[in-house]
Amino acid sequence: MSLRSLGTLLFGLVILNGHAATVTRHGIALHGEPKYPAGFQAFAYVNPAAPKGGEVRLEAPGTFNSLNPFINKGVAAAGIDNIYDTLMAKSDDEAFSAYGLLAEKIERDPADKSWITFHLNPAARFSDGKPVTAQDVVFTFDIIRKDGDPQYKAYYGDIAKVEALDNRRVKFTFRDGNNPELQMIVGQLQILPKHFWEKRTFNATSLETPVGSGPYVIDRIDNGRSISYRRNSAYWGASLPVNRGRHNFDRMTFVYYRDRTVSLEGFKAGQFDFRAENKAKTWAVDYDFPAVKAGHVKKVELANENPAGMQGFIYNLRRPQFQDVRVREALGYAYDFEWANKTMFHNAYTRTDSFFANSELAAHGAPGKEELAILEPFRKQLPASVFGPAPKPPRTDGSGNIRAHLMKAQQLLAAAGWQIRNGKLTDKGGRVFTIELLNVQPEMERVIMPFRQNLLRLGIDLKIRTVDVTQYIERQRSFDFDMLIERMPQSLSPGNEQRGFWGSAFADQPGSRNLIGIKHPVVDALIEQIISAPTREQLVWRTRALDRVLLAGHYLIPQYHIGSDRLAYWDFFERPRVKPKYGTGVDTWWINPQRQAKIRVLQNKGTP
Repeated sequence: MSLRSLGTLLFGLVILNGHAATVTRHGIALHGEPKYPAGFQAFAYVNPAAPKGGEVRLEAPGTFNSLNPFINKGVAAAGIDNIYDTLMAKSDDEAFSAYGLLAEKIERDPADKSWITFHLNPAARFSDGKPVTAQDVVFTFDIIRKDGDPQYKAYYGDIAKVEALDNRRVKFTFRDGNNPELQMIVGQLQILPKHFWEKRTFNATSLETPVGSGPYVIDRIDNGRSISYRRNSAYWGASLPVNRGRHNFDRMTFVYYRDRTVSLEGFKAGQFDFRAENKAKTWAVDYDFPAVKAGHVKKVELANENPAGMQGFIYNLRRPQFQDVRVREALGYAYDFEWANKTMFHNAYTRTDSFFANSELAAHGAPGKEELAILEPFRKQLPASVFGPAPKPPRTDGSGNIRAHLMKAQQLLAAAGWQIRNGKLTDKGGRVFTIELLNVQPEMERVIMPFRQNLLRLGIDLKIRTVDVTQYIERQRSFDFDMLIERMPQSLSPGNEQRGFWGSAFADQPGSRNLIGIKHPVVDALIEQIISAPTREQLVWRTRALDRVLLAGHYLIPQYHIGSDRLAYWDFFERPRVKPKYGTGVDTWWINPQRQAKIRVLQNKGTP
C-alpha cells in the first residue's frame, strides 16, 4: 500500500449509517482521490520556508466604489478577496481538489452526493477576534442567495437546505444527488461574519471596512485611486498546510489606472512593481526601457496548462439583427485574424476555436462514439454541423485580401433576407443593419477598426462606443449593448457555472453572466449532464458535446488566446522552484529585502 493510500485510510473515520458508510476526510476531489494525503505539510509548488516581509504595489484598472464584491452593484476594490477565507482551499496543481481551510475536515457518504457536512476548525477567527461559527456559514449562504449577485443563484440553485448542526458543524443538503460538483463549490464561497453584516444593508455599495477572516486586512483607502492591505500578523490560519509558503508580502497596494497605456508608463517609472501584459505588440516592442536593459526589470513568459476559455466579439441575441444564425455566421467572415496576428500581434496568438480552448475539453474533428451517444437523442433539435467536424472560424492567408470571405458573408446575409441598398445593408422592411460595439479598453480600438472596415464593405456600420469601467459594468449588467468584446473563462472541471454562462433561466436576468442571451433546450440539457457527470471521462465527453453545440450556434466571433502568462516585474521577487500547473503562483512569491531596498532607491530617483 502506498503512503498516500495508507494516510488516507488512517485518516478516514467510517461510521455505519444504515447501509451507507459516512467518511470524514481532510480533503475532497471532484473525481477520484485528492493528490495530497492527510497530514501533508504544504503544497508541492510553494517554499514552506519563504520569508515574510516587504511591500508589493500592483496595478488595477479603472476605479472602485465598493468593498462588497458579492453584490450586483458598484465596482468592488481589487484584492478584496484577500480579506476572506473559504471553507476549503483549492490546490493549483490538480484539476479540482480542495483541502481544509475554515473547515478542518468534511464528512460525507461517497455513494450519496445529496449532502455534505463541514467541521469548522476551532481555531478559526475573524479579524476582530470573534470565532467563525456554523451560524456564520448559514448566514452567508442565506444572504448571498437572497441579495447577492445573480451568478450565485446559478451556482447555488440546487442547495435545498443549509443548517448549523452545532457551533462547529454545518450541513448542506442538495435537491438531489446528481450534482457532485456542488459538494465542492459550496466550499469555495468566502464566509462572512454574521455579527458584522446582520445590522447593515448587504445589497448596497459601501466603503466601510468589512470584517473578514483571511490573511490580510484593509489598511488604507484612497477613494477610487488605491487600496492597501496589510498582512494580518494575528491571522489564525497562517500555519495551515494550505497556507504554508503563501501570503508572504507584509503589504499589498493596488494602484488604479484608467488606461493601460498610462499604467505601462507608471510601471516604467516604478509606481508599481508587477505587471501582467495582455498585449502582444506592447510585449514585443515597449519593454525595451532602461530598467529592462539594466536588469532591474525582468520579463518572463510562464507556460500554463489553464483552459483559455473563449474570447470574442459576442452578440446580444436580444437584439433583432442577431436572431438569425446565418447573420451571426456571416459576420464572422469579416474578421481577419491571420492578418491581425501577423500585422499587429507579432504572430503571438493562436486563433481560439473552442469554448474550452487549450484543454482536453475542447471539441476537435468529428465526434467520437462517446460524444455521438450524448448528442444523438437531440439530433432533431440540432443543425447537421454538430454531427460533423467541429465548426472552425474561417481562415485567411493573412494578406488582408478577404474578398472571397466577404462574398460568402454576402450569400449568407442574402439568404437571411438582407441586401445592400444605397450602400447600406437593409432588410425587406427597410431596416438598416447597424451595430454599436461597447468597449472599455481604448487600446482595443486598433483591433476593432480593421473588423469595422470589413463590415463597411458588407454595408454594415459598426459604431465603437468606448466608455469607462463603471459605465461598462452597468450597461453590461442591464444587457444594454449590441456587441461586446468579452472573455468567458473556463476551469478544468466545468459544472454549475455553465448555467450562468449559457442557461436559459439566466438569459433575461439582469446581471447574469449569460450576456449573449442563449436560450436553447439542448444547451440546458447538456449543462445538466455536465453537472451530473459521474467520472472525469464522462465530464470530458459531455463538455465536448456542449462545445460542439455552442460552436454551431455562432453566438460570437472567436478571437485569440495564448498558452502562457507574460509577466514583467521589478527584480526583487523570489519564486519557488516549482510552478503550479494551473496558475502563475504569484501568491507563493516572496521579497528579497536587500534587492528591494536597492530597487526602491532607483525607483525613487529615476532608473538608469
